[in-house]
Amino acid sequence: MKFFVDTADTDEIRDLAATGMVDGVTTNPSLVAKSGRDFMEVLKEICEIVDGPVSAEVTATDHETMLAEGRKLAKVASNVTVKVPLTWDGLKTCRALSDAGTQVNVTLCFSANQALLAAKAGATFISPFVGRLDDLGLDGMELISEIRTIYDNYPALSTEILVASIRTPIHLKQSALIGADVATLPPDVLRKLANHVLTDKGLEAFLADWQKTGQAIL
Repeated sequence: MKFFVDTADTDEIRDLAATGMVDGVTTNPSLVAKSGRDFMEVLKEICEIVDGPVSAEVTATDHETMLAEGRKLAKVASNVTVKVPLTWDGLKTCRALSDAGTQVNVTLCFSANQALLAAKAGATFISPFVGRLDDLGLDGMELISEIRTIYDNYPALSTEILVASIRTPIHLKQSALIGADVATLPPDVLRKLANHVLTDKGLEAFLADWQKTGQAIL
């Protein structure tokens, strides 16, 4: 499974990328707004930090303007993935950009039918939002399982499942068990994956025993 980090904070991205755990980055207008910086400047900097796909979202809602914005974003760097919403205009834009060789991330997916449409439109990635479904009392993981089954039924569909709106490490584990291709994680959730109380206790015991020896490696 590939890990993308879901943030526009370049300091966070640099820090996490140094671990080798970051295969890409996803951004959206809300995340860029939080950074307080110029959108195109932030996008260019992120693309220089990571080699993998960097999703940059269009802000228009009509096909023609989406397409123009997508083409402009794609020129920023070779690893830009244009993110479009799962609407009919977004799907038309996805097809046009995909046919031109640009990677496309179709976002705001909440049903398996939507995911099938995105795949047929040539999406590189489909982004189902599991956390937002859970917020409504629905089962976000059920959607991931349905999409995995549908895509596996038709090998000609090459779209990768990019699980979004991940809130907890449990979401990540369940996505991996189902066989999702990518998970995009907020920095704090990515860091939590390494945490376990027994790891902390074991390390504390090992260090206490080592201190008793009076030795030092350096």
